[in-house]
Amino acid sequence: MSLILRGATVVLLPGTGSDDDYVYRAFSPALHDCGAVVVTPAPEPERLVEGYRQALNAAARSGPIVAGGVSIGAAVATAWAAARPDLAIGVLAALPAWTGAPDGAPAALAARYSAQMLRRDGLIASVAQMREGSPAWLGDELARSWAGQWPELPDAMDEASRYVAPTLDELARLAVPLGLAAATDDQVHPVEVALDWVAAAPRAALRTVTLTEMGADPAALGRACVAALLEAGSTHQGC
Repeated sequence: MSLILRGATVVLLPGTGSDDDYVYRAFSPALHDCGAVVVTPAPEPERLVEGYRQALNAAARSGPIVAGGVSIGAAVATAWAAARPDLAIGVLAALPAWTGAPDGAPAALAARYSAQMLRRDGLIASVAQMREGSPAWLGDELARSWAGQWPELPDAMDEASRYVAPTLDELARLAVPLGLAAATDDQVHPVEVALDWVAAAPRAALRTVTLTEMGADPAALGRACVAALLEAGSTHQGC
């Protein structure tokens, strides 16, 4: 059966340290073009994963939903959809960071380092250091979202760094279409992770972008991910 996004509720979860403002700007243009209803719950840094799960459960009380997100948000959404096939009709997974246990995944290491830096040096000095190693657009995005989640942000980063993402076996049992988006030049969210996910899931497709494209147009990430979901969920392109 083809996936129909028109009228569907799509819940999108931000990445670690990011926020609902960014994920809305990234995904809403493509989803609104398809006639979907976009829900972007704000992260609760003091209870990041549980807050995300509760937001998905709350949205699904009115009927099955598309679950999605970026990085840790993508992992939580995919795990939720795998566990609740009765409540999910599809998954949007942008920039998945690792498969299974985090171990030495770059995103997990970065989250732990950022948490330590924030606790040691404070918000202002940590934002300045973060900007030095980030593209300008990403530095601007994170400076805003980090300030909005301070002072609980280090706790959220530590929690995210320990999160066990879906395993390849769990992805193989995913009953709904999975649309993936990865940035080919993102060393924190390696494209190889998305390639593993698309190979493991029964109905999955992957589209890629670059960090430069994401900086020029935040909606580039969402368009890629939605296009992948439509490909995974149908034999023809279209909402």
